[in-house]
Amino acid sequence: MAGILYIVPTPVGNLEDMTLRAIRILKEADLVLAEDTRTTSVLLHHYDIHARLQSHHKYNEHQTVELVKERILGGLNVALVSDAGTPGISDPGFLLARACAAEGITVQTLPGPTACIPAIVSSGLPCDRFVFEGFLPQKKGRQTRLRALAQEPRTIVFYESPYRLVKTLQQLSEAFGPDRRCSVAREISKIHEQHHRGTLGELAQWFSEHEPKGEIVIVVAGSGDDAKRE
Repeated sequence: MAGILYIVPTPVGNLEDMTLRAIRILKEADLVLAEDTRTTSVLLHHYDIHARLQSHHKYNEHQTVELVKERILGGLNVALVSDAGTPGISDPGFLLARACAAEGITVQTLPGPTACIPAIVSSGLPCDRFVFEGFLPQKKGRQTRLRALAQEPRTIVFYESPYRLVKTLQQLSEAFGPDRRCSVAREISKIHEQHHRGTLGELAQWFSEHEPKGEIVIVVAGSGDDAKRE
């Protein structure tokens, strides 16, 4: 009888954000696939979980997917985690979930932490309808994507590195207009969590004068929001 693939969200900040079910699944799993075994070991130690760990990250997932799938078909229950948040959302996970689903393997994704939802709900921008863009292309296709999103009526959510934040805000300001409303969330669920709200022009200027640090989520009002305010 085939096993089950469990996709298990892990805290994006505060370790107390783990669910009781997630802790149980990780304790019962025959194998835990981790984006970085060192990072996951800290979490497992905190909850006294003694699991067998194996690396599964963007650099090796194409090679490991078939092997893991065969082990699940052989009866192993496997839990997949990323360093933080829900696997598959800007982290490894999609390829394995697709391969297992195609084989008829049960794929159970536990609800749990992800950075984009707290960021958009806290932004003060409409969150009844939104589009998640993850990380923009760093080079090829970046400007094309920005131009395509300029007329998107729904609230738009991006992930970004602190090292590229100012450049991205400046480019968003050029593509969408400097008066488009925006919120930048930093260090969600951590001690130094902050939310900066304003226009794209204002936030581009603010972060050019205050060096950003930590994990970043950018939430930008859709084009339709400007029309509603007018």
